[in-house]
Amino acid sequence: IALVSKQIVSPQSNRPVMGIVQDTLCGVRKFTVKDTFLTRSEVMGLVYSSKLTNKAMDDLLDNPAISRPIRLWTGKQLFSLILPKINYKGYSSTYEEGKENDSVVLIQDGILHTGIIDKKTVGATQGGLIHVIYNDYGFQESNKFFDSLQKMINRWMTTVQGFTVGIGDTIADTSTMATIVKSIRHAKSEVRKIVEMARKNELERMPGMSLRETFESKVNVALNRARDVSGTSAQKSLKEQNNLKQMVLAGSKGSFINISQVTACVGQQNVEGKRIPFGFRSRTLPHFTKDDYGPESRGFVENS
Repeated sequence: IALVSKQIVSPQSNRPVMGIVQDTLCGVRKFTVKDTFLTRSEVMGLVYSSKLTNKAMDDLLDNPAISRPIRLWTGKQLFSLILPKINYKGYSSTYEEGKENDSVVLIQDGILHTGIIDKKTVGATQGGLIHVIYNDYGFQESNKFFDSLQKMINRWMTTVQGFTVGIGDTIADTSTMATIVKSIRHAKSEVRKIVEMARKNELERMPGMSLRETFESKVNVALNRARDVSGTSAQKSLKEQNNLKQMVLAGSKGSFINISQVTACVGQQNVEGKRIPFGFRSRTLPHFTKDDYGPESRGFVENS
């Protein structure tokens, strides 16, 4: 009852509670994209580290994806080696209907034909690859899949490919930065107008809210819109090869909100769902003036 491999799928919810995470998850996505190719020596090293059978290796070596000028094998071919004879269809995180971007994961008779493997496929998800293997072949085959995949990908990441996130991955291009600055300036201008309306007693109460709640709601909406606009433009400017974006797409670490905050602006910081309250004689910090209801003094961070 304490055997770990028997706990891969929980009897409580009938779904996997174990999946591929972090380094291996990020690596398997890079490993299964279309332009990942391996030489014969790299293939031999990965197959050996995965403890696969000689027959599997012989079949693979006889059928390279590219024969000339040198023989090369794809990451998809090696991933297929560790799969049992299953049929599976799923979608990766980049799937968009009608758009051809290798996001439909299609496995027939244990061979990965199309698709990029990410958290949706090998994570702890109901109906995912691990769940299918467990249901069709049992816990031992699932355990073998876990071991072989992690050994292969970790070997590839440490000896062949490598992965790092640098400061260059967090910097948006010039036009995107201009869009970010423009959206933040517009939001701050909008907040100034709302503050002025409140001071002149021209603000109309929203249904079910007091005048102060209406003011805070309108300010929050304006500032959050600036964060969303700048964040969206920053995300779109990053290429698929960007290492920060690759981690998010793989599902190994981070989210698109993190990308927005690192690349564009951190945005409004809230405490208990509200802007930072006055706690120091009608101000948030001593270096702000009293009764300052502007964005900066109440927790809006416009820098990344």
